[in-house]
Amino acid sequence: MAKNPNKTPMRNQKPEERIHNFNEVPYGYSEEEALVEAERCLQCKHQPCVKGCPVEVPIPEFIDAVLAGDVEKADRIIKSKNNLPAVCGRVCPQEEQCEEVCVMGIKNEPVAIGRLERYVADYNLERECEPVEDKDMVTTYPEAKGRKVAVVGAGPAGLTAAADLAKYGFDVTIFEALHETGGVLRYGIPEFRLPKNIVDKEVNAIRELGVDIKLNTVVGKTITVDELFADGFEAMFIGTGAGLPRFLNIPGENLNGVYSANEFLTRVNLMKAYKYPEYKTPVIISDKVAVVGAGNVAMDAARTAKRLGAEEVYIVYRRAEEQMPARDEEIEHAKEEGIIFKLLNNPIAIHGKDGRVASMEVQEMELGEKDDSGRRRPVPIEGSKWELELGTVIIAIGQSPNPLLTRNTKNLKTEFWGGITVDDNLQTSREGVYAGGDVVTGAATVIKAMGAGKDAAANIKDYLISEGKKNE
Repeated sequence: MAKNPNKTPMRNQKPEERIHNFNEVPYGYSEEEALVEAERCLQCKHQPCVKGCPVEVPIPEFIDAVLAGDVEKADRIIKSKNNLPAVCGRVCPQEEQCEEVCVMGIKNEPVAIGRLERYVADYNLERECEPVEDKDMVTTYPEAKGRKVAVVGAGPAGLTAAADLAKYGFDVTIFEALHETGGVLRYGIPEFRLPKNIVDKEVNAIRELGVDIKLNTVVGKTITVDELFADGFEAMFIGTGAGLPRFLNIPGENLNGVYSANEFLTRVNLMKAYKYPEYKTPVIISDKVAVVGAGNVAMDAARTAKRLGAEEVYIVYRRAEEQMPARDEEIEHAKEEGIIFKLLNNPIAIHGKDGRVASMEVQEMELGEKDDSGRRRPVPIEGSKWELELGTVIIAIGQSPNPLLTRNTKNLKTEFWGGITVDDNLQTSREGVYAGGDVVTGAATVIKAMGAGKDAAANIKDYLISEGKKNE
């Protein structure tokens, strides 16, 4: 019997309905839909999809378990490598990773690996299935018992590192600066893309591994790296992410009505401004909003502004559509929701009236020769400046690591742009201190940060056990 050449579609909220609420847009697969999609997997012997996954989930094995009707086993298989499957099933760019190298995708659409991962995770979370682990999937080391490892940051990298270290047998404590866990999963990604109850459930599963989480603790301010080592921690992983927003450095960015995407999304997501006045965190949104940038964060900000009541929301981006870094799915959802794309347009000034944003001056662009990134460089078109009347501007052009920890930690080397310098084992210039995720690479994807956390945990285990470092 021939395999279906196309992915099994996933049902979504209708655009005209979802722009008025913060409920999750995709509904996820039903059992029947999951089985239909699982049947499309070719069960390749060389399994390129596994190598395409930054945390190397045994993809054919978990899909085979779904097909056999054993969704609890499928969950155990996934969690042998990925401690946040319900998160990854929603926000991981599978189309650029595991699905990109799927053999089925050579002539047809690839298997919907991400959708199946979400189905498995949601199935088990909804039924509160016990997180039983197969012993051949997890190795606990007797030498790790009673030995303390600190993890700085409760985002994707830190949570992953902590979970794996706990499975190895270490006593793990996460130190988180904010009053909630999740990092970018909580403050950066909107509820309609990643419900926070999903984050809570997956974080609780990590707590059940024995991980202690201390909130409202700013390492580098509340407590220093040296003080943590003095308290008996033998190694440390830094996964503090990249939460410092970048700006355009154009006139008018200090006007009222200009937000960084970081501030805007943090107010809406972490501080629950979308539930105002139930939560006293107002976000002032005008009838016309411009979001500068075209990555996933820009799409999140634009779609959020629409849901907060903006009549017209623009994506203003200096490059062309094929150069937009956002996921295709997010761009498509934004278009469905009426977001207006002003591509090949570069903001050059923001103009105000009585201290508030009134308009944005924009320069039309065209694509010239390729730049260092391999993309054709946008160049200004002479005499093409124009003004876009609006009342709110959201800058979403990237983030850098917050320098608070690095500036207050002796002998910790950093890159010129603020990221922490690490070697091939993710160890920093300080012995026993490892780092990974956005604080090392700059803003990237959730799954890549998780991959770094996983690698760092293995390297910390080797440092403390395989290299014979004594427990003093």
